Amino acid sequence: MAGKIIDVSEAIDAAKVSSLTLRVVIVSALIIFIDGLDTTNIGYVAPAMIQAWHISEPSVFGPVFGASALGIFFGAPLLGYIGDRFGRKKAIFLSCLIFAVFTWAAVLTSSVRELIIVRILCGVGIGGVMPNLIALVAEFAPKRLRATFVVVMFSCIGLGAGMPGPIAAWLIPLYGWQVIFTIGGIMGILAAFGCLVGLPESIKYSVLRAHKADVLRVLRAIRPDLSVESDSTFTLRDEKQYPGFSPKYLFRDGYAPITVCLWILFAMNLMGYFFLFSWTPTLLASANIPLKQAVLFTSMMQVGGLIGGWVVGYLIDKFGYRPAAALCILAIPVVAMIGYVGVNSASLLLVVLFLTGFSVLGFNYGTNGLSGIVYPTAFRSIGSGWCFAVGRVGSVSGPIIGGVLIGMHLSVEQLYLFAAVPYLICAPVALILARLYHRRFHASRLDLAPSGTSEIAP
Repeated sequence: MAGKIIDVSEAIDAAKVSSLTLRVVIVSALIIFIDGLDTTNIGYVAPAMIQAWHISEPSVFGPVFGASALGIFFGAPLLGYIGDRFGRKKAIFLSCLIFAVFTWAAVLTSSVRELIIVRILCGVGIGGVMPNLIALVAEFAPKRLRATFVVVMFSCIGLGAGMPGPIAAWLIPLYGWQVIFTIGGIMGILAAFGCLVGLPESIKYSVLRAHKADVLRVLRAIRPDLSVESDSTFTLRDEKQYPGFSPKYLFRDGYAPITVCLWILFAMNLMGYFFLFSWTPTLLASANIPLKQAVLFTSMMQVGGLIGGWVVGYLIDKFGYRPAAALCILAIPVVAMIGYVGVNSASLLLVVLFLTGFSVLGFNYGTNGLSGIVYPTAFRSIGSGWCFAVGRVGSVSGPIIGGVLIGMHLSVEQLYLFAAVPYLICAPVALILARLYHRRFHASRLDLAPSGTSEIAP
């Protein structure tokens, strides 16, 4: 006699937050923290490298800032595909190893060209971590907390991105710029080890791939109150089964306008983000703010971003994407003010940089989190991965455009007016996406796949 049928999605959504779910969120947050550290460390180390290498024109570092973003362009969809095909855990482990090795390899470079190469390869691993962690957390979180857990986890990338600031200010004068890349490489290896011992495979992925033993083990840990027998049949009734993967799925079943909006927002948002976080320490130093103080001030954006991310994750679960769109609108005047405030008031600059992080990174985290929520399990990692890949168009061009503008000898005030333009473009698109999201998913419905059934029979 066949066992009972268990809808795994319903079982997760009805569950209390288990110790296993918390472990997935915490370990994922630690990994993304390290990922963030290795993503932005070049921005904090660059001023010291420019001095050590006797580079007279800082704008030549523009391609260096964009190099890891180019790697992410290839790594996010490639390792996103690996995550959907072979498992989230395997893809995260491989990604961590890649960015650890090539972060550490930067200590061996002696020219801008060599540094660009290792930063591209480092970016491949960085790009693979993000969509797979988003997918993993989304697939373990109950529906009522899905956006909160995803955004809280992903917001730790901002906390990690801010860490090189105080570390650089403290250690570079003692040990040179190489120490930051050494620390980043060691921490990347720790991230890979943390993935190996701390993360289970996604239960929804295991249902789709008919890994019944994994489903049994994980479901019993998440729902100890649920009677789960070895002859049970496991289904995902709210998710349509897709044969293999093709990017065309991102444009079917009503996903096309959402995908287009997400791609535009990722590209424009990351253009502004990487301009700000790559060049701000150098620009503030050029505005006669001491370099050590400029680096520490820039870290204030990450503090604001961490708080903004947590706030927006909670609000998305309650009200849909509209709060993220509101943060995008707030970013326009705040970013435009940085240059003016920076040359007039150091104390007010701290407030403006905090608000910049709160709005820019809060919007960023909300949009990143949405990319892992709107697509079904069958292509969640690759769907999110393509968002990150398209976003690299902005993150590669942002620092380079910044370098060109700096080479034109514009004032700091003028440069930050240009930095606000991407958010001016994002605002109407974000409002459209908020409307699409509300119309399709009714703001509270976070299991977003078309109807259909995937199952494991006994």
